[in-house]
Amino acid sequence: MIRILTCAAVLMSGAAFAQTDVEKIDEPAAQANEDAMIVEALSAAPPQVAETATVMNLDGKVLREGTGAFTCFPSPPDFAGPMCFDERFVGWMDALMNGEAPNVSGVGFAYMLAGDSPTGGASNIDPAARTPTANNQWVVEGPHVMIIVPDEAMLAGLPTTPATEGPYVMWPGSPYAHVMWPVDKRGEQRAVADQ
Repeated sequence: MIRILTCAAVLMSGAAFAQTDVEKIDEPAAQANEDAMIVEALSAAPPQVAETATVMNLDGKVLREGTGAFTCFPSPPDFAGPMCFDERFVGWMDALMNGEAPNVSGVGFAYMLAGDSPTGGASNIDPAARTPTANNQWVVEGPHVMIIVPDEAMLAGLPTTPATEGPYVMWPGSPYAHVMWPVDKRGEQRAVADQ
């Protein structure tokens, strides 16, 4: 369903191997890690969405099966923050992460109500950027909602810079153009000199 990141498969032949004592000790730690990822992922959503959302890790493993229309993910390392997507936004993000053009068939929504992580953020103009530069308009956004539309022309007339009081278009002129709609105070901005 989702190919955000691909895991390598390990093939083993012959008899089954017994679980080692080390692996048994790691089981509670692994469960605690999954529980923490679930809590982090759901922090992106409003309560009514979090109640029914499916939660997946960044490898596509379902950590909690949901009954609602949204899928939530923990924050990718040093990029953005935890997020919850509807089905259209999941497809859009999959295309972004795989460098493909998205096929947006209608309006899609995403929640990032926890905002970007302090070490996260994104360039406002370059979808591929992973670190701030002097000219890529890096922004660490606070709590926000994102909206995708099937035709970028629908975004005409909206501001294209985060230096505005309301919604703006991130990645204008690219196949990944979308509306960023801040709903609370922005986080501390990362300085280029710190990178």
